[in-house]
Amino acid sequence: MKTDIEIAQQAQMLPILEVAAKIGLIEEDLEFYGKYKAKISLAVRERLGDRPDGKLVLVTAINPTAAGEGKTTTTVGLGQAMSRLGRKALIALREPSLGPCFGIKGGAAGGGYAQVVPMEDLNLHFTGDFHAITAAHNLLAAMLDNSLHQGNLLGIDPRQVVFRRVLDMNDRALRNVIVGLGGRTEGVVRQAGFDITVASEIMAILCLAEDLMDLKQRFSRIVVAYTYDGDPVTAGDLQAHGAMALLMKEAVKPNLVQTLENTPVLIHGGPFANIAHGCNSVIATKLGLKLADVVITEAGFGADLGAEKFFNLKCRLAGLKPDLAVLVATVRALKMNGGVAVKDLAGPDVAALARGLVNLEKHIENIGKFGVPVVVALNRFPTDGPEEIELVRRRCRELGAEAVVSEVFARGGAGGEELAKAVLETLAAQPSRFAPLYNVEEPLAAKIEKICREIYGADGVVLTKEALASLDKLEEMGYGQLPVCMAKTQYSLSDDPAVLGRPKGFRVTVRELRLSAGAGFVVAITGNIMTMPGLPVSPAAVRMDIDATGKIVGLF
Repeated sequence: MKTDIEIAQQAQMLPILEVAAKIGLIEEDLEFYGKYKAKISLAVRERLGDRPDGKLVLVTAINPTAAGEGKTTTTVGLGQAMSRLGRKALIALREPSLGPCFGIKGGAAGGGYAQVVPMEDLNLHFTGDFHAITAAHNLLAAMLDNSLHQGNLLGIDPRQVVFRRVLDMNDRALRNVIVGLGGRTEGVVRQAGFDITVASEIMAILCLAEDLMDLKQRFSRIVVAYTYDGDPVTAGDLQAHGAMALLMKEAVKPNLVQTLENTPVLIHGGPFANIAHGCNSVIATKLGLKLADVVITEAGFGADLGAEKFFNLKCRLAGLKPDLAVLVATVRALKMNGGVAVKDLAGPDVAALARGLVNLEKHIENIGKFGVPVVVALNRFPTDGPEEIELVRRRCRELGAEAVVSEVFARGGAGGEELAKAVLETLAAQPSRFAPLYNVEEPLAAKIEKICREIYGADGVVLTKEALASLDKLEEMGYGQLPVCMAKTQYSLSDDPAVLGRPKGFRVTVRELRLSAGAGFVVAITGNIMTMPGLPVSPAAVRMDIDATGKIVGLF
């Protein structure tokens, strides 16, 4: 089979205006970025305000493994399949980050015959949204350090600066730095550091804001430091939020592209699924619901992180009601959860699969706790045996969820028609009774405990001394009624990435709490979660190149 980039480079793309016409958009609604990309004016949503919303479908997955699950590929393929069935379908995704692209992932636009195109543009700069976020974030950081240097009229304690700089690249050497070196004219010397742009609170705010003015107001609430008296200092105190919003005036508009089969795709924002909520923008999702019969979106990592945050954070804060969840799994990944090593996954092993099914079972249970119907998409690999596939389908039926084989990687939309039909049938037969897991009025500790017990299956929570001190301070400052964003390993239901399956008899240790006042949540950090990744021994970048004709190789 051809590589992803070879398939993408042979795609028969339509001019973006023709793609836009499929969802009722006209030329005046678009700002063109070349022939195959466009931004959509925010005025469109106002014009369509009275139109009823379409159905909102979330694609999530079991815990990711080295065996591969194919969540984005399934999302794209399901959208293509819906279009083949005559439905006005629209896909809503996050934008890829340059860091993982050049690090391990090598790209993030789906795979095989279920991809978003132009694939190279999407993975490399796209329409510049991430650069605008980086600039707005670092403007605030610069104004903060300038305030310290220019007499420190706000009384900021340099030891209590909590706002770091960002860069859209994996660079471990920048995790911890010293700024202000070089003498009296070079600023105040203090310890600082860099996060990757997708971990920026600016990114989280973009993806939760309703419009440009809401974005600006949220910017003003960002807490960047504390005074010597312990009072919070915000971007509004630094009078930075207006200029920050100015830098974001184009980035706030969602981007329109297409799949290999010319299904429309909205791609906008891309918050880190560990440290933030891992979903595309509210602006794009709400616009999509006005434009299409069915909007298919996804959330980062497995359902214990992605779906939980989609439901408890994005849907709660934006007033969205999800109609259905598609839970992606593979026989290979489930066998890994049953104890099989990656090198041995090609052979049949029904016993290991039966052991590993507990991971899928837990995620089905969790989605049910939110009152959302679920369909399981079994992403088929050539090595899957018929008895293995039947075991998964039978167990899912016992749990009240239909499991459908998906072959969108190899066959595109045609390989997802059975899945699309199952989704449509379930949408018609099972109304969503969506409700968040917890009440935001509960104390922070209670909300953390509920997520850990109900979603992860933990016996309880351990708060370190530092976390307890932060919790008390946040409650005292009036932030106790914000929802909680859990920062946890994606590889396990527990906070230990090595423990697969369905762990039991464990407690989750919360080592730190961070405030994202502009985004509107408190981040509870567990384990060794890094906000600035490093490059691997052999980065994907070493296999990427471009020739004299402009042809790119190495993206995948």
